[in-house]
Amino acid sequence: MNFLLDENQSPRIADILVEAGHDTIHVRGLDLRNSPDGAVLAAALATGRVLISADTDFGELLAASNANGPSILLLRRQEQRRANEIAGLILANLDDVADDLRSGAVVVLDDERIRIRTLPLRPD
Repeated sequence: MNFLLDENQSPRIADILVEAGHDTIHVRGLDLRNSPDGAVLAAALATGRVLISADTDFGELLAASNANGPSILLLRRQEQRRANEIAGLILANLDDVADDLRSGAVVVLDDERIRIRTLPLRPD
């Protein structure tokens, strides 16, 4: 799978995902450090990548635009974890959510559960 890591995620996560066989880049690799969320979202869409972030603003942007993509893997409650633990969480759950991410979804992932919302987002 192709991923774009937001700046709130360690570049080491990208290294671990690449080692596991996933085409992964950090926003630094696209010169998007300190860029507005809309620019990061547009870059993920243009490059065909799933955005990995802890920033809930991306879901709000998708909902406001009624967009079908890009997919987002939203990491919650991971602030105290090391990069290898976060990458391990992603890899341990990726098979369960890969089809959703390929077809367009916001996948919220934490230690206790997975929530999936299909794109475009609709009001609850």
